[in-house]
Amino acid sequence: MLGNALIGLREGLEASLVVSILVAFLIRTDRRRELPKVWAGVAFAVLVSVGVTLGLTLAEQALTFEASEALGGALSIVAVGFVTWMIFWMRSNARAMKADLEGRLEAAIRMGPIAVVVMATLAVGREGLETAVFFFAAAQAAGETVRPLIGFLIGIALAVLIAYAIYRGAMRINLAKFFTVTGFFLIFVAAGILAYGVHDLQEAGILPGLTTLAFDVSAAIPPDSWYGTLLKGVLNFSPQTTVLEAVVWCLYVAVVLTLFLLPQRTRSTTAATA
Repeated sequence: MLGNALIGLREGLEASLVVSILVAFLIRTDRRRELPKVWAGVAFAVLVSVGVTLGLTLAEQALTFEASEALGGALSIVAVGFVTWMIFWMRSNARAMKADLEGRLEAAIRMGPIAVVVMATLAVGREGLETAVFFFAAAQAAGETVRPLIGFLIGIALAVLIAYAIYRGAMRINLAKFFTVTGFFLIFVAAGILAYGVHDLQEAGILPGLTTLAFDVSAAIPPDSWYGTLLKGVLNFSPQTTVLEAVVWCLYVAVVLTLFLLPQRTRSTTAATA
């Protein structure tokens, strides 16, 4: 629940902020007549995201064991790619997001009502599709769907409340710090999802080394203990970890966390020099 609550909070707040920026812009510029079109786009994006989640779940249940493991492993890797890109994108572009969204909405209004619906759908739908894939992968890694779903919905609900409070001026939050802190923890959550995806591909016979263990601490951390369950649910820690899983986890954390902790100005200067 905790890991998925973090996912829901992070992704939900991004989507909620997008909606609040669009709504505030229309109200501030006295274009309330465009609000139904924006809400229609938001509703369509939500429906598509839910449909993708249900579609992935049904497809996974209809497959053979090997095909199911291959699908789960592939989607886990895709989900990690999504969340990694999102972490760095939000850190670099959060300040410019408001101006960018307002500019795109202004252009859509000039093009016509359909363009407004499409613009709102795409703005929210990107976050929704990322969330759908990442939630599916996290739920698969946890080995269940009920508690991850509850945690995810709790995170979404908190995100909506926070975004509404910010919109109404009842709460002030340093979004740069918020996305930095949540991004830090999400790196470890994503590393666990990536390791789980590798394990799935090993079980599907696509990757080797299923029986080559890096360590086995099942006696010290029983999988059915409360702390074993907590480590599994939040970080996807497995008491029996293969060498390939351990290597992938360590490499991902070492590379991504190092890049994430580098000062932003240093990263920009390096990129410009290159």
